[in-house]
Amino acid sequence: MEYIDYYKILGVPRSATQEEIRRAYRKRARKYHPDVNQDKEAETEFKKINEANEVLKDPEKRKLYDTYGENWQHGAQYQNAYEGDQVFRGRNSGTTNTRTFRFSRDGSFGETNDFSDFFNNLFGSGYRRQRHDFSDFSDFSRTGRSQEADITVTLHDIIRGKNKSISLQSYETDSSGRAHPSTRTFQVKIPKGVTDGSVIRLSGQGEKGYGRGASGDLLLRINIAADSRFKLNGYDLHTIVNVAPWEMALGSKVDVQTVDGSVTLTIPKRSQNGRKLRIKGKGLPKKNGQAGDLIVELQVRMPTAFSEEEERLFTELSAKSKFDPRERGGQRAGT
Repeated sequence: MEYIDYYKILGVPRSATQEEIRRAYRKRARKYHPDVNQDKEAETEFKKINEANEVLKDPEKRKLYDTYGENWQHGAQYQNAYEGDQVFRGRNSGTTNTRTFRFSRDGSFGETNDFSDFFNNLFGSGYRRQRHDFSDFSDFSRTGRSQEADITVTLHDIIRGKNKSISLQSYETDSSGRAHPSTRTFQVKIPKGVTDGSVIRLSGQGEKGYGRGASGDLLLRINIAADSRFKLNGYDLHTIVNVAPWEMALGSKVDVQTVDGSVTLTIPKRSQNGRKLRIKGKGLPKKNGQAGDLIVELQVRMPTAFSEEEERLFTELSAKSKFDPRERGGQRAGT
């Protein structure tokens, strides 16, 4: 099996903090998400990014990856492998051999000598154990841990409150003790009030409990895909609209695109370049039933060519106008 460098996939150094890993994942996930990137290689790259994030975002998995990743073929020499389930270690009387026992998720009890479920998941190695049925041993019940996953949605998904179908791959242990991939598909309704970084909780959809313990929750972190027309600021959206000089000078009405349609915007007379106009309620929906606003920034765009008549009119305007744009504060440092 070819060694996969998860740090390289996310574009972060091995010393990266968990926050740096999270930011790198979200940035690359937005870039390669199939809903945004139509390149034929984007879906493959998106899967690699999700796989890398699944390991590096979890401190325990990351530690194992950092320790054994490049030497996984020689992993059989390591006797005390990490166990994702409850582990008990004891010494045989009169010997120095260490024996490792574990309570598996299905309530059974056994001895293991090789690798944990995580190593099987990551590297495909097997492990051996002697199994004994302790399914009624309720003292060892434990609630499953909450699990996290990232879900990328578009602005349109949020505005419309669409149901989003997501598939998550996890690993389950069968009756023989071997881990195998399992894909779960969920229909998730995007609720009102979410924005970039919000978390949706799916109760009971996380890690299975041990023994009689309840399952944990699944936490879905919202990543909003980049949109070429809008910049997100909380619940408000910001967009730049090009207008002609005479539309700014004389006032006009122009069509402006929103996430779910278009509206007519009135530009007041003598508007200045960079002026911002607010369209109420055309941002992201809030929990209270209201919505953020769409902020429209006006940007003057000059014609790149003039007809003879247009040039004559501009020349006439230049001769008659007394306006001096440099009279007050006509020069300043750039930003």
